[in-house]
Amino acid sequence: MLFRQLYDATSSTYSYLLADPVTREAVLIDPVFERHQRDAALLRELGLKLLCTLDTHCHADHVTGAWLMHEALGSRIGLAAVYGAANVDLPLCHGDTLKVGGFALEVRATPGHTDGCLSFVTTDRGWVFTGDALLVRGAGRTDFQQGDPHRLFRSIREQLFSLPDACAVYPGHDYEGRTSSTIGEEKAWNPRIGNDAREEDFVGYMQNLGLPHPKQLAIAVPANLRAGLPESGQAPSLPSWGPVAATYAGFWEIASEWVRLHLDRVQVLDVRSAAEFEGELGHVPGARLIPLDELRARVAELKNDKPIVVVCQTGKRSALATVILRQAGLEQVANLAGGMVRWRELE
Repeated sequence: MLFRQLYDATSSTYSYLLADPVTREAVLIDPVFERHQRDAALLRELGLKLLCTLDTHCHADHVTGAWLMHEALGSRIGLAAVYGAANVDLPLCHGDTLKVGGFALEVRATPGHTDGCLSFVTTDRGWVFTGDALLVRGAGRTDFQQGDPHRLFRSIREQLFSLPDACAVYPGHDYEGRTSSTIGEEKAWNPRIGNDAREEDFVGYMQNLGLPHPKQLAIAVPANLRAGLPESGQAPSLPSWGPVAATYAGFWEIASEWVRLHLDRVQVLDVRSAAEFEGELGHVPGARLIPLDELRARVAELKNDKPIVVVCQTGKRSALATVILRQAGLEQVANLAGGMVRWRELE
C-alpha cells in the first residue's frame, strides 16, 4: 500500500493518504481545508484517483477539506451517519467496509470524544486510524459535542484494545510531534487508559482535564456539518490570471504551453546567469534577465502591472525565485514548469 502521513501545523492535525499502487485508487482520511492545494498536488503528482475522503468525526479545531476535494476531483464524502451532516454521500456506520483497490478499511464506531467518532481499520488488522478516540499516550477530550468519558472508555477497550498488540495506531492529532504508536504500547503505557486502568480512573481523569475550548469551535463544527462547504457556497479563489497550479513542494507553477500562447499577458523573468541566457537553450522572447543571486537586491526593478513568470534551466532556481518575489510582496508569480528545457521541447 502507498501511504503518506500529512500534517497541518496550525491545528496539529494528521491527514492520511492511502492508495493501491496498482490501481492507483486512493482514500484520504481527515483532510484539512487549508491544506487542499497541497493534498491535491500530491494526488496529481503521484497519479492517484481519489475515491473518497473519510472524516473520523466532526472536528472542532479545523474545517475538513472533504467538500473541496469533492468539487475538485469528484471524490465521495464519508462521515458517520449519526451526525446527519449535509453533502455527505457515504453515511458510515459500524461494520461498514470500504474497498480501495486491493485493500479495504473496516469502519468501527468509537464514540465518546463525540457521539459520531469512527476508527478505520485495515482488514489485516495491521493499521488503525483512530481520529481523536485514542491518541498517542492520550485520548480525545469528552467535554463537548455529546462527549462521554464512559462511552469513550468502552470504545477504546472494546473496539481498539481488542486489536492485535502489533497493530499500528495512527491518531488524528498530536501536540508533541509523535507520529504513531501501537495498540500494545497504548495498552501498556497510555496514562489515561493503559495498564488495566479501571473505568472510574479514566472517567475521573477525563472529567478534570480543564482544557479551554478549541479556538475554531464556533466556526469548525457548523462548517463540518456541511462537509466543509463554505457559507458562501464557493471554493476559495485561485489565481485568475492563468492556469496556475500548486505543487506538493509548495510552489506555484504554470505550463509552458499556456505561456507560449499568452506572452503578451505576462512578464518573463529569467534568473539564470548571463552566459546561460545567451547559451545553447537561449531565452524566452522578451524575457528580462536578473540572475538569482542578484534578485533580492533588484526586486524593486520589477513592475507589478503584469503577472511574473519565472524561468531557469529546469525550473529549480526559478522555483526559489518565486518564493523570493512573494516575500517581497509580489503575489502574481508562477514558476515556468520544466524551465527552458521544457520550453525548447515544445518547439
